[in-house]
Amino acid sequence: MNRLMVLGTLALGAFAACSPDSNSVTGLAADRAVQIEADAPGAVYALSNQATDNAVAVLARSADGALTWQASVPTGGSGAGSSLGSQGALALSDDGRWLFAVNAGSNDISAFQVRPSGLSLTSRVASGGSQPISLTVRGGLVYVLNAGGDGNISGFTIGSDGALAPIAGSARSLSASGVGPAQVSFSPNGDWLVVTEKATSKIDLYAVGPDGLASAPVTSASAGGTPFGFAFGHRAELFVSEAAGSASSYVIDGTGALQAASGAVLTHQGAPCWAVVTKNGKFGYTANAQGGSISGFSIDNDGAIGLIDGDGRTAVVGGGNIDLAVSGNSRYLYELNGNRSITGFRIEADGHLTAVGNVARLPASTVGLVAR
Repeated sequence: MNRLMVLGTLALGAFAACSPDSNSVTGLAADRAVQIEADAPGAVYALSNQATDNAVAVLARSADGALTWQASVPTGGSGAGSSLGSQGALALSDDGRWLFAVNAGSNDISAFQVRPSGLSLTSRVASGGSQPISLTVRGGLVYVLNAGGDGNISGFTIGSDGALAPIAGSARSLSASGVGPAQVSFSPNGDWLVVTEKATSKIDLYAVGPDGLASAPVTSASAGGTPFGFAFGHRAELFVSEAAGSASSYVIDGTGALQAASGAVLTHQGAPCWAVVTKNGKFGYTANAQGGSISGFSIDNDGAIGLIDGDGRTAVVGGGNIDLAVSGNSRYLYELNGNRSITGFRIEADGHLTAVGNVARLPASTVGLVAR
């Protein structure tokens, strides 16, 4: 039986607020390997989402977490020009070689090769529906969530050159039409696709077969209203932003059914719309659209969760949050602000956050955030 811990964050009235995704090493060698990963530089990417000339903003990340503007790379498509009400508008492949972006205005998705010098566009393909808002990648598969019309998910394969090819017959419906979907993501083992529905307060799970085709959805009610963004962690923890201002946890059994594992834990903050989990699964964070705060959670081995700070204010940025991302080494947390900037934080050993800088000059329509 596959068991996943699904951890949801709940917020009152957040629907509107969220719319302004076997060799062993021991001893000193292991310590050195950890240090190398912790000190390695990386990059942060954001999607301009402009109605014309959609582009990916590339920011270099230094070893100390500071960001430096590097480039703006066109996707070749068009954005929506306004909020997508989603998480996962950008997605990185597991090996960091490929970056994928949605073009909500032109109903397609773009693929980029990730190079040391920046990004190189490799392909652009129709999304298999209208208004793509979120996508996810696992191995050689990409699935996109289309919010327009009745809404659906649709699958693609990744070629050796990064080109995307539609999987015939892969489109799958959501639980109904007009459900207000927010995010799609593979589970860490690739066995499941998860979709959150804001308007119905439901969570859909699709089993993924060896041919890459998804099953019909198994739909469960979320513990709180308006499930939004989510992210998996080391033990398959999945944080889902919901509209009641709290956090809940579930177990997904082998049939795709949800079972509650932890009761709702209040964030005491308004509209936690985006969520991330650190690589080691010890901490989760929600970006709260109302008030511009970030709430931190500790996560036990059994999936139980608790606020790091009693008032739910692990950090306060202001300006209204739009998205959240954790660096590949889980040492840094980045928050996309409503004031057209990205603020970085160092994640301390106890889960608290220390600011490491801010980078501005992003377009007002910017959505989506991913880091490596």
